[in-house]
Order: sequence, then structure tokens, then C-alpha cells
Amino acid sequence: MIDSQQLLIDTNSILEELFEWGALKWICNDKVSPGALQTIGWCKIFPGKRNPLHYHPNCEETLLVVRGRGRHSLNDQYLTLAPGMLLRVPSGVRHNFENCGADDLECLITFSSGDRQTIFVQ
Repeated sequence: MIDSQQLLIDTNSILEELFEWGALKWICNDKVSPGALQTIGWCKIFPGKRNPLHYHPNCEETLLVVRGRGRHSLNDQYLTLAPGMLLRVPSGVRHNFENCGADDLECLITFSSGDRQTIFVQ
């Protein structure tokens, strides 16, 4: 029998991790929900800032822009993203996101592993 209370997460009780460039809020992963096979987070990038160049060796990432506009790198290519656009970043691809607007850039991010690994390049 499934204990549904162990599967329910109150995301309002999860604190954001703050950085110089923005914030991350991990709302589902194997730490928040033991046994989870995916990671879901909320990413905020402040105006004029970018998150560090990095890659994920064990999973792919999807990024859905909810608010703001920015320039996203994929290895040596750049894409302009706006609300409603979704980007899939394959495992091992170096990437980062720069907020080119005057307001916060906000994205829903997902990963194909509950234990997302990140390698920083810079």
C-alpha cells in the first residue's frame, strides 16, 4: 500500500538557497522525497547576473522559462529564451543562463535523476 503522505511535499516550507547571482529552491529530489528518481527546482536569476558555467554528468536538464528573458549557453552556442520556451540540455553539455532583462528571470528546472550531480567549469 502507498503512504500518500510520504509522497506529498509542501513546497512552501522549503527554503531557497541564495547566491550572488540568484536563488535555487529544490522542491523534489531524493533528499526531499527519499526514493525520488527526478529532481525539480525553481531557479531565479537576478537582473544582469548569470549562474556559473556547469554541466551534469549523470542526467539531462529541462528548463521552462516562466518569467523574464535571457541568453542561455550550450557549449559554445547561445539561445535567447523567453516565457513559455522550454530548453532540454543533454547530459554532459556545458551551460549557464544569463538574465538580460530588468526583472528577475524565473524558471522551472527538472533533471532526469533524483541525485543530480553538477560539475562547475568556472
